[in-house]
Amino acid sequence: MDPRNNPFSPGAGSAPPELSGRDKTIEDVSIALHRIRKGLSAKSILMVGLRGVGKTVLLNRLKNDAESEGLVCVQFESPENRNLPAMIVPSLRAALLKLNRLSGLSEAVTKAVRILGSFISSAKVKYEGMEFGFELGSEPGVADTGDLDYDLSELLQAIGEAAKEKGTAVVLFIDELQYVPEIELAALISALHACAQKKLPVALVGAGLPQLVGNVGRAKSYAERLFDFPEIGPLPPEAATEALQRPVGQHQVSFEAEAIDEILKQTKGYPYFLQEWGSMCWGVAKTQIITAEDALVATELAILQLDSSFFRVRFDRCTPMEKNYLRAMAGINSQTPRSGDIALAMNKEVHQIAPLRQSLISKGMVYSPAHGDTAFTVPLFSDYMKRMLL
Repeated sequence: MDPRNNPFSPGAGSAPPELSGRDKTIEDVSIALHRIRKGLSAKSILMVGLRGVGKTVLLNRLKNDAESEGLVCVQFESPENRNLPAMIVPSLRAALLKLNRLSGLSEAVTKAVRILGSFISSAKVKYEGMEFGFELGSEPGVADTGDLDYDLSELLQAIGEAAKEKGTAVVLFIDELQYVPEIELAALISALHACAQKKLPVALVGAGLPQLVGNVGRAKSYAERLFDFPEIGPLPPEAATEALQRPVGQHQVSFEAEAIDEILKQTKGYPYFLQEWGSMCWGVAKTQIITAEDALVATELAILQLDSSFFRVRFDRCTPMEKNYLRAMAGINSQTPRSGDIALAMNKEVHQIAPLRQSLISKGMVYSPAHGDTAFTVPLFSDYMKRMLL
């Protein structure tokens, strides 16, 4: 079939042609943001899930929906080894510019801009990367102590007052939140808590790997009362089937039931892999009926593609000792091998491999679903490791 018409989009954060199985999360976030805008009680949202489940795609959809409702939204990704103040300042400035464009002059917005200027001046002393090509003035005595916990709280409250005056809400959409250092994450949580206590319309919709839940809990003990943590997982069979059938149906193409069965067996319903298999099926199909034979050929091609890119890129980021740890994990017949079993496979003591485990958690390669257990953050990565070991 014509590759120009291939409806599937197997890319990092690329929106799929059909966003299936996420209706409840979309509705829950919409309700929460609506309530926060009105000064009613609601929790911010932190979505957690493995790689490839579509967290970034869902975050983009939620932002677009919120903007269509008139909320002021800003979005950024938290990369490794970057401090939160340097990342959040341009976004907060963008939020204030958006607020300023809403009808009528506002002293609350003007004051919030000056407070942002004070925050920047103070943070420049402590944090790297705080160089910006704009001057915002200052508000003496506000958000200028150098204490991130205190200053960020004052800044978000000032932005909340400005948003309240404008009849809207400011929503931060932050991806890869698990990379935010604990002390900075604690400051963000404190600031959001202060806004919630004063019923100011400021909210966070974030996404991260499963360890984000533990990170947030360690940062602030009351975090579970401030956030909801919807788990974004693989799609159930009905939604996964819809994600495959509906896009091709727009081109008068369909999958045989046996082809769907093969794809679901291989992908386990993970959205990224559904897009990869769907794209490969489109490329190999000779007729407008995608057959089980097409799906089998697509499986071979998709695995080759994933092994050379999606999986390999992540594996190559690791040190030789970290790679040995991952090999040992994959060699254990368990989805969540115990630290003791991994140590035994490496001929080490548990305390000797603990730094490797922590390093891999920090890199987002593995996480701890329970005390002493370890699991890959990338679905099907264990299968990749086993292929590498052959």
